[in-house]
Amino acid sequence: MGHQTRNGNGRRQSFYGLFNHVRFEHLLAGVSGGVTSTLVLHPLDLLKIRFAEEGIRGFYRGVTPNCWGAGTAWGCYFLFYDSIKTWLLEGNSTRQLGPGKHMLAAAEAGFLTLIITNPIWVVKTRMCLQCAGVDMNVPAYKRYSSMVDGLAKVYRYEGVGGLYKGFVPGMFGVSHGALQFMAYEEMKKLYIRHYNLCPDRHLTTVEYLTIAASSKLFAASVTYPYQVLRARLQDQFTDYKGLIDVISKTWRYERIRGFYKGLSAYLLHVTPNICIVFLMYEKITAPREKEDLTLVTCEEDTR
Repeated sequence: MGHQTRNGNGRRQSFYGLFNHVRFEHLLAGVSGGVTSTLVLHPLDLLKIRFAEEGIRGFYRGVTPNCWGAGTAWGCYFLFYDSIKTWLLEGNSTRQLGPGKHMLAAAEAGFLTLIITNPIWVVKTRMCLQCAGVDMNVPAYKRYSSMVDGLAKVYRYEGVGGLYKGFVPGMFGVSHGALQFMAYEEMKKLYIRHYNLCPDRHLTTVEYLTIAASSKLFAASVTYPYQVLRARLQDQFTDYKGLIDVISKTWRYERIRGFYKGLSAYLLHVTPNICIVFLMYEKITAPREKEDLTLVTCEEDTR
């Protein structure tokens, strides 16, 4: 029998009722947004990780695991996030969550997504770091011809631990997603409240793009160092002993600037990236607008 909780109205609901709120159009929307943004912006993602240029082919090295990673990550994230948020709202779309619960839903969705996608990001990072000049000087088991080949070799030679390298700093990335989604939801809520719109109102493309870009820039400016640490731990051409080791060496040899290496390229990449992802997500999941709109009394949960 499922764990039971009692809400403020005295009604009882099962934890397993969360699964009644799963809507797979959010999975489709996230996958579509993640894959599209990756195909368009993959060269900038590669530039963030490696500055050496190898032409068009070099810029698209690792695009397959990147597509798998981005599609899977955004698909799972939006699926989990919407399901958790809808469960917290008890299916009542006229209510709104407060910033605390938005962060909670986003953090839980991010943690579940990280468990699923970390092995893909390990291979994606390593394939991006591969270049022709280096490939000849490392053992064959450290060279990956495809995502499947990379996953198989990492598991064979490094075990499950190898697939989950960078998992701990990746958990800091959960805070990044939580901040981003909280900012996105709160900005939308403030905008809608300012213009006295219904919470279900479908915004314009420019409005969605502006809110998405602003929320991403806010979250990125706060949490970027974790991405540097994660990428360095996942690099097969380095030999860090763990998170403490990479932090101490980065600080010893590069100081604070080392934790923000590649920030400009990252911001150049993530701003259009998040705009594409969120715009596609909102457009795909947007309900059909009714011709006769009626006013709805909106009850806000500020807890």
